[in-house]
Amino acid sequence: MKRLGIGAGIIALAIVGGGLTVRAWADRDAKSIAEANGTPAVSIVRPERDAKAGNLVLPGNVQAFNSAAIYARTNGYVHNWLADIGDSVTSGQTLAVIDAPDVEQQLAQARADYQTALANRRLAQSTATRWSALLKQDAVSTQESDEKNGDLAAKNALANASLANVKRLEALQGFTRITAPFSGVVTSRSTQIGALIVSGNAASTPLFTVSDVHRMRIYVRVPQVYSAQIHQGMHATLSLPEYPGRIFDAVLTRTADAVDVQSGTVLVELQADNGDRALKPGAYAQVAFPLTGSTGSVHLPSSALIFGEKGMSVAVVGPGDKVSIRPVTLGRDEGATVEILTGLAGGERVIDTPPDAIANGDTVRIAPDAPAKPQKG
Repeated sequence: MKRLGIGAGIIALAIVGGGLTVRAWADRDAKSIAEANGTPAVSIVRPERDAKAGNLVLPGNVQAFNSAAIYARTNGYVHNWLADIGDSVTSGQTLAVIDAPDVEQQLAQARADYQTALANRRLAQSTATRWSALLKQDAVSTQESDEKNGDLAAKNALANASLANVKRLEALQGFTRITAPFSGVVTSRSTQIGALIVSGNAASTPLFTVSDVHRMRIYVRVPQVYSAQIHQGMHATLSLPEYPGRIFDAVLTRTADAVDVQSGTVLVELQADNGDRALKPGAYAQVAFPLTGSTGSVHLPSSALIFGEKGMSVAVVGPGDKVSIRPVTLGRDEGATVEILTGLAGGERVIDTPPDAIANGDTVRIAPDAPAKPQKG
């Protein structure tokens, strides 16, 4: 019995000791887990310098070399139209004909008034001639002769005014034929046969739009930081979504030489030949300029940026895994990545997708499943 009691006591002591050991281990593990949960895990990226030359790709707007919205200059009704969208037209070609009977009647009346004025001028001229001859014979007074010559001058002025009115109405009648101002393509038609045409209405819709597409203009807004590398005569390449893999050559013809206050960009114009009419007015294009990256710039994923009241910044993990918030200056936006002009030297541990509440001095831990990866410029 004595030996049994001693054995039971030893077993009880072993059970109590094992329980205390297990509990100590559990407390230590719980403390480690709590400390780990209190320190946010982050993934990092390492920006690198972009030492090689690259293309500056910017959106561009394609416009026709010349484009004219054609309005009516006289009132009437559309008799017929002779050109539709997509038709090629030459300079002076008739696009539509307008019926304007009131203009025709006004022109007939003006021509009759002109004939009356001519008859009165001829009578006044013959009268003035006779009175000038009688004045030489002292048959009439000088005053009477001057009155007849003055009447001739007035009748001559009335005849000239009537002729001017006739020419005005003839020109107005000529506007009943809508013609193309230059050779090109009809890109819009907004009239129908029988439609009422009212000229001089600022809110009216143009009857036709004619665009000269033998050569196209491309307008691009270049950020100020790259404007010094832009010059007339440089070549750029165009790419359009409807022609994958095809590249169009364009030449920079002029620049505004002024920075827009709101956008901080310089407006430039390029021109490209369009013999096959592949480029269309109003199209969107990607314009690639052969420019080098800015000196000292690095590239970073857009997800690493912090948008704050004071501008853009990034969270850098320093010694002791302490966070430091650094303001940065952005260059060109390449979609998935952005160019950082100032604020980073390259090689720093930058937090990718930083938490909203992160602040200077916070301690973080690098997530083991997201090792640091270099960013390609």
